[in-house]
Amino acid sequence: MLEFEHTPVLYHETLEALDIRPDGIYLDGTLGGGGHASGIAARLTGGGRLVGIDQDGEAIEAATLRLAPYRDRVTIVRRNYEAFREVLDLLGIREADGILLDLGVSSHQLDDAERGFSYRVDAPLDMRMDTRQEKTAADIVNRYSETELYRMIRDYGEDPFAKNIAKHIVRCREKEPVTTTFQLVDVIKAAIPARIREKGGHPAKQTFQAIRIELNRELEVLKSSLDGMVDALAPGGRIAVITFHSLEDRIVKNTFRTAEDPCICPKDFPVCVCGRKSRGKVVTRKAVTASAEELERNPRAKSAKLRVFEKGAGEGSRRRQ
Repeated sequence: MLEFEHTPVLYHETLEALDIRPDGIYLDGTLGGGGHASGIAARLTGGGRLVGIDQDGEAIEAATLRLAPYRDRVTIVRRNYEAFREVLDLLGIREADGILLDLGVSSHQLDDAERGFSYRVDAPLDMRMDTRQEKTAADIVNRYSETELYRMIRDYGEDPFAKNIAKHIVRCREKEPVTTTFQLVDVIKAAIPARIREKGGHPAKQTFQAIRIELNRELEVLKSSLDGMVDALAPGGRIAVITFHSLEDRIVKNTFRTAEDPCICPKDFPVCVCGRKSRGKVVTRKAVTASAEELERNPRAKSAKLRVFEKGAGEGSRRRQ
């Protein structure tokens, strides 16, 4: 197993956006190796508290070591962040002053060949972020119908050759199961015209992304959790979300926009009559992206986008339990 290494993207921008209060309560829903979390914990004092959640066992081990100097103010839980409300309730926390999600696959997961996330090294088709679950990428590739594969690659990979790739996968697995990353890469290459393969990036990138998203329910979890996280913020608290592809970014952008302006009245109504109230404001009118300096240090930050929402101040002071 590789040593868990992951360079946190948009590190300074994220910590600044969270506007950390020394005595605040913060939730990192995608703890990873603890990169962003260590920066948050270092800024906490006295009654400050950080709750870190991750479903990856290796990430939990790495973050526990990295955050050891702050153990008096940090609680680490191995769960999917969709269970954030249950975790906070068990810890007696009603509201958080800040919430962070750093989505997608980590550098460590990509670089560890045994995990099967990368199309650049040969390994078993795994791609599980939580290795406790039984279903793997191989199960999807070998058991989904052609229609299901097509839908998945089209919707989550946004690949124009989705139909042909799905057809080739089914045809190939009729001869023998597709169980390794390189087997799948060869199938995908055969489904895409050579002239197209020569022009673009790696031909398997979008299909691998689609399988990973499907297997780990990434968009489903984001959709079902984000609105509740806005509710879980204390008045004046902020949620910061880092995305790495357009599907995630669209969900975050639309959720934050609706939280700011929930009105469903027809556009031609002179005044709002639906009675829905704003829950706060979008802090980032335009997504924050990596600087040229960061991109030089960490090319994987190229597609990263940071969006931030702030809960309305409301009445009274921030509540604690």
